[in-house]
This record gives sequence, structure tokens and C-alpha cells, in this order.
Amino acid sequence: MGTGAERRKELGNFLRARRARLTRAAVGLPPAGPRRRGGLSREEVATLSQVSATWYTWLEQGRDIHPSRHVLDALARTLRLTPAEHVYVLSLTGYAPLAEPAEPAAVHTAPSHVQRLLDALVGFPAYALAPDWTITAWNAAYLDLYPNVAAAAPDERNLLWLVFTDPYVRDLLPDWEVTSRRFLAEFRAEAGPRLGDLAGSPAIQRLLATSEAFRAAWRDHHIEGFTSRMRVFDHPVRGVRYFEHHRLAPADHPEVQVVVYTPAQGSGDEAPAAGSRRPEPEPEPTGR
Repeated sequence: MGTGAERRKELGNFLRARRARLTRAAVGLPPAGPRRRGGLSREEVATLSQVSATWYTWLEQGRDIHPSRHVLDALARTLRLTPAEHVYVLSLTGYAPLAEPAEPAAVHTAPSHVQRLLDALVGFPAYALAPDWTITAWNAAYLDLYPNVAAAAPDERNLLWLVFTDPYVRDLLPDWEVTSRRFLAEFRAEAGPRLGDLAGSPAIQRLLATSEAFRAAWRDHHIEGFTSRMRVFDHPVRGVRYFEHHRLAPADHPEVQVVVYTPAQGSGDEAPAAGSRRPEPEPEPTGR
């Protein structure tokens, strides 16, 4: 888990970003003067939330203060946070318990039974993600959809890295601008109090150093919970394909995310290519 200081800093940055985005009209305030920048002031957020301006300023500054659940709920209402954003704020302050793997950035091999599950989903592109969004396993149908997953170096086989840096992905996704930012928003929402650890992963640091699109999206502090939805892919050989995007977690390995694309109604099933990746066999348990 990230340190308390890291969580407070992230909370302050998030609140500041949301305050800057909110319009005065949205909270019933009159238009500001011509020299006034967009968004609300700290004093306005504090007044609308019925807290002191000094206290709210300290909260944005990441000081070691302990807001109550009641205060955080009031801020969520003032800043017009979505349910996912509200949960994110609560998680940063210890009010929303989240599953925390012991070493979230180190789980980079999918269990063998997860790979067998992926392989059983014949014709349905599917892959597994570690907590830092490293792709740890995939099936033949996903390899057919995105062949570069097998060619990528292991330390670059991170979903965010590939989405923001691989030209093939940009061409594959007609809605890349929207989808890339949504993936990052979902990553941040899931990370919660672990964001300090995950933000320090090599893939995230390289993205911050090399991708202007990623840096802009990262500064935006957008938070969005995952929802199953329609996805569109413009495959260079098979043409436009429509899938429903689903995600689940094995009960015995909740840190693993299994992502499955099921063909949308009327889109048809394509035969997958060969070549799914299999993890190393797990050692047999030893007795005492």
C-alpha cells in the first residue's frame, strides 16, 4: 500500500482537479468576473460543503488531517463526484476497504488454471491482468485480435503501456482517444490506496516520461469504475468487429482480472489463431 503521505497527496491532487473542472453554474453560483479563471475557488467549495476554508486548503495540500465520513460525503456532493469517484475518495482516506494483494506489482504470472480457463473460451478473445495491469496470460482468440501481445517484451507487456504506445493498438481502436483515457480512469479507480505503489511501476514511469497523451490523461485525475460495454475493433484482416467487454476475478485469486470479449449479437464467431501463451507449470505442493 502507498504511504499515508502518498494517499493524502493523491487525494489533494484529485480534489483540486475536480474543483478546477466544476462550473459555477453547476452548483448554483453566478458567473464570475472576466479575470476569474474557470472552476470553483477553495473558499467556495468549503462554504458549499460547510467546512472551514483553512481546513479544506489543508486537505488539498495533503496535510495530515483526518476528515470524517460525513465531511467526505459533503465534498462529494459539492464536487458532483460520480459513485466511482466517491468510492475512490473514501478508499484514499480508509473508509472503503479494498482487497490488497501482499505484493500487487509482483504478480506477473497467471495461475495455470486461469490459463486453462482462457484456452477454454474458444473464439472469445480473453486475457488476464495483474494488479499493475501487466498482461500475464491470453488465449488464441486474443492473439488473433492483437498479435503484438506475444512479441512485446515482458517488461512492456502492460496494458496501459501498449494502449498508449503501440501504433497497432491505436489503429485497432477507432475510439482510441476515448478508450485510452477510460482505461486509465479505471486503473486509477481500482488502485485506490495502492496508487502510490502502482504509480511507481516501470510501465507507468516510462509512460509519464515518453507519452504526452498519457501525461495529459494522468494529470486529469479522471476516475471511472468498470462497466461491461460494447467495444469496436478495426482489425487489419478481419475488418470491423463488435464485442461486449466483460471482466471477472477468480474467487481464489481475486488479484487477477480476467477480461473476456464476447461477440456482439449478430457479429458472428471467428476461428481463433493458434499460439496462446502458457505459464510455467506450478510446483506441486509438498507435505510436511
